Amino acid sequence: MSFAAWALIIGGILLIVGFTHSLFKDQPITSAIIYLVFGIALGPTGFSLFHFNPLKESFLLEILTEMAVLISLFSAGVKMPVPFKFIKWRSPIRLAFLSMSTTVAMVAVFGVYFLNLPLGAAVLLGAIAAPTDPVLATDVQIRHPGERDKLRFTLTSEAGMNDGSAFPFVMLGLGLLTLETSGHGDFSLIEWVLRDVVWATLGAIAIGIAAGYSVAYILMRLRRQSQSIKFLEDFIGLGLIGATYGASVLTSTWGFLAVFVAAVALRQTEIHFARLQHAIAEEPQSGEKLHTEKTKQLKSDDYFVSESSLVFKEHLERLSELALIILIGGTLFPDSWSWRAVAFAGFLFFMARPVSVFVGLIGTKTSLVEKGLIGWFGVRGIGSLYYLMYAIQHGLPEDLALELIHITLIMVTLSILVHGISARHIIKRFWRVHAKH
Repeated sequence: MSFAAWALIIGGILLIVGFTHSLFKDQPITSAIIYLVFGIALGPTGFSLFHFNPLKESFLLEILTEMAVLISLFSAGVKMPVPFKFIKWRSPIRLAFLSMSTTVAMVAVFGVYFLNLPLGAAVLLGAIAAPTDPVLATDVQIRHPGERDKLRFTLTSEAGMNDGSAFPFVMLGLGLLTLETSGHGDFSLIEWVLRDVVWATLGAIAIGIAAGYSVAYILMRLRRQSQSIKFLEDFIGLGLIGATYGASVLTSTWGFLAVFVAAVALRQTEIHFARLQHAIAEEPQSGEKLHTEKTKQLKSDDYFVSESSLVFKEHLERLSELALIILIGGTLFPDSWSWRAVAFAGFLFFMARPVSVFVGLIGTKTSLVEKGLIGWFGVRGIGSLYYLMYAIQHGLPEDLALELIHITLIMVTLSILVHGISARHIIKRFWRVHAKH
């Protein structure tokens, strides 16, 4: 299609969604479902106005999904209501690492014994399918900064971290495939543990904390010099994303994890400095601790770059969601719905995800109902597509690439539908019951 035709279609979709947003607000229909319906209708399943080939356009799709995930991770990070304390982050950390590993293992077994995939490809499929998505899960994630919903916090922080914790398994799958296809290679399990697990993870966390704290500290120092100083908040937010991600990639650490950590560090450091300033201004002669009840609640005129730039990031997130889901719809043919792909999606949603969540949360105070909800709301989406495109760009054989593309697209499509339709109803029902108790 021509650019003019695309402009007409995209513009029309934006107008429809914009005008009808309030009508669907309380309905079990998410914006992602609407975009998917348009994509399917325009693609080979419908009017065949366009067809997007992920294999031929893997480089473009890798870049688009990469940018979408980065923006979404930053948006999720600045909404985090609590600072880095293990006691508060214990459940999400266990989900992002222990549950992630359990899901990869279960998917790998399913891939080898039921899908007849080589072990390397099965591990890679596990890495693609295991991480929950920060882009499409907006209905079950934290909606605004400071929201203290434990369930939403757990789901949001898990999605922010497991986009980094999935990368070691991507590299493991690619390394095993190299050994299986060529019979030799430079892949070493010890090197994988030290480089891709330990260094890449800890390095990403360190870079993220340093970047977020540094930006917040510079902002604080500049404000102290002049209260009237103004900033381009959107540029600072995008700059932090770019600088953090670039530094992480150049040091062979996981950039997705670093960006999420940087966003959390920026927000929490801003809050810390704001509380400190209020305590000094309001009780300059007092010997009381800074974190009194008087300083816990910040004034309404507190000015955070992290929060000020959030609206712009969310708009970018929505636009990227629209474009990418339409492309997903445009990849599907009527015969794309094979039993292999549908069976895999069913195994992931109803077996691997719930089991891995219960394993990851053993010993925590999370209630059985909350474990069940977390186990169900494991939305798969743009992050999975990125890992797949990354693998294709790093030498995934074409026959395996076509197989994994087919399985991944059906998995993402079904996740958009089943999780999207169920999200609002289940969340509302949960909070009605929760409020009674």
